[in-house]
Amino acid sequence: MELLKGIRSIFIKALVCIMIISSLAACQSGNNSKQTSTSVNAVTSSPKSSTEITSTGSGQTIDQKVSDLLAKMTLDEKVGQMMQPTRDRLPASDIKKYFIGSVLSGGGSHPGNNTKEDWIQMCTDYQNAAKSTRLGIPIIYGIDAVHGHNTIYGAVVFPQNIGLGAAQDPELMTEIGNVTAQEMITSGVNWDFGPCIAVARDERWGRTYESYSESPDIVSSMCAPFIKALQANGITACAKHYVADGGAMFGVAGNKYPIDQGNAVISEDELRKIHLPGYEAAIKAGAKTIMASFSSWNGVKMHENKYLITDVLKGELGFKGFVVSDYEAVHQLKEGNLSNQVIACINSGVDMLMEPNHWKEIIGIIKDAVNSGKISKARLDDAVARILKVKFEMGLFENPLGDQKLAAGDFGEEKNREVAQKAVRESLVLLKNQKNVLPLKKNAKIFVAGPAANNVGIQCGGWTKTWQGGMDKNGSKWMEGTTILEGFQNMAKENGGTIITDPNKAKDADVTVLVIGEKPYAEYEGDDSKLDLYNGMALPENKKAIDEAKAAGKPIVTILISGRPRIVTNEINSWDAFVAAWLPGTEGAAITDVLYGDYDFTGKLSFTWPKSVGQLPINVDAMNGKDPLFPFGFGLKMKK
Repeated sequence: MELLKGIRSIFIKALVCIMIISSLAACQSGNNSKQTSTSVNAVTSSPKSSTEITSTGSGQTIDQKVSDLLAKMTLDEKVGQMMQPTRDRLPASDIKKYFIGSVLSGGGSHPGNNTKEDWIQMCTDYQNAAKSTRLGIPIIYGIDAVHGHNTIYGAVVFPQNIGLGAAQDPELMTEIGNVTAQEMITSGVNWDFGPCIAVARDERWGRTYESYSESPDIVSSMCAPFIKALQANGITACAKHYVADGGAMFGVAGNKYPIDQGNAVISEDELRKIHLPGYEAAIKAGAKTIMASFSSWNGVKMHENKYLITDVLKGELGFKGFVVSDYEAVHQLKEGNLSNQVIACINSGVDMLMEPNHWKEIIGIIKDAVNSGKISKARLDDAVARILKVKFEMGLFENPLGDQKLAAGDFGEEKNREVAQKAVRESLVLLKNQKNVLPLKKNAKIFVAGPAANNVGIQCGGWTKTWQGGMDKNGSKWMEGTTILEGFQNMAKENGGTIITDPNKAKDADVTVLVIGEKPYAEYEGDDSKLDLYNGMALPENKKAIDEAKAAGKPIVTILISGRPRIVTNEINSWDAFVAAWLPGTEGAAITDVLYGDYDFTGKLSFTWPKSVGQLPINVDAMNGKDPLFPFGFGLKMKK
């Protein structure tokens, strides 16, 4: 009997211990679930369903998380992940209804008054809607932050890529990536449609300024550190536009524009030698997304080129992220109707469709195509798995608005502007300095003339606040920043110099500084067959300013604000100094730091400078006996 009592006592104690351990485990599990739910969206509490994936992913690899989540998804949920409507055509309620995976801001599209608060509120509303769906998959919000977070007034706007290619400073690209990421996080945006790694081969192309160089080596060395910096801060990078967009040929049939979105009629050897290395560098740097190009290769649109997207990019190069289409690019395919166009695009290897107007219709098309077998279930699952993988890898389930500890305090902080000022100084290229007119004396009397001298909008160019950019008007700056004229005025004030802006008093000056340039433009709007200083995209006031500078009879220092080399062969003979300042962005005053000698010129031409438009295309590895005005890599210094 005593033996039985002892056994029963031991059994009861063991049972009690098991119950206590189970209770503690359940409590800990509940705490973990609660912590995960909070980390997914720190702005509002989430429905219970939103923890389904995040709470069950503990201890799993990302690939396992993707597989588990994919297995739980319905066809509607999968297809929704492949859609990217624009913010102005997508109420938050539609994210819940259609399980939308991504949203974008088209060029210049912004919420409310374009303030930090407006952006955070919009992104929060979208993420809350996504979180409230059955599986709680966060959205990835895309924007063209191509030279800083350039859509938002007050953000730091860096020099366009052509200037950064002249600087050729990979460490600077890391700094720029850090600042861009911080300001994006400040707005709650988590995906940058950049960098553009086009290798522009013909300066008549309106997107030349988006290219670092005509040299694939420079493009590769500039894009990689920028990608790493963005993604180290939790911002997903997007290398664009795959592939050979910069190799399109002027006037070749295939589209309605002179060169943009055109046809690269080149061999595969040339494509691989010139246009593919940037993507190899981007993939090695960890780029999570790649955007397909509007352009064609030997007559085949990139958005339906299965060989280049699936076989080369995803197969040979081992790209594991996802491919997104360009803006409504699927509608340019030759299949005859939208259904066939969508099917061809997805079967080529494009995973997400950027569709502002037709996304609801395309959802139906994809579902019908999967059900009929025109798009295989394997292709559908591959596309969705790639999208989910990027969202897991970039931490969007934990920080859908970005890690706010990494955000800038506000847009345009002084320490961030200092990085932009450094970029401006390093991007300047001195092409002529006759009789050492530069550096300027700080106490000199200087006549500053020209339509680009006092205009932040012209300095920034396209993709600034709006798609095409804009110019300062009626004393109102297009973006917050400093102009070149303001830089001269500040320097003169501090050093006893005089700045003259009245042409009638120009003869009182010691030297004339002439600032001419281009109108802001983007994409095909900037295609230009002339490239001189008086036609096409040139500022119409250039001629008058050039004449006024000559009439003053003083040494002339000319600064060209442009997105590419323009033809200056005839005019340069009357200039004592010539500086290519490209599109310097919001920190125009930094140009004067170099002209006055506080810093020397260090920039080198990343594009060959032609003598005439008839020489185009002209590139360092394809001169064909042509003699340029300035060779690739040229750049003078002031100091010995």
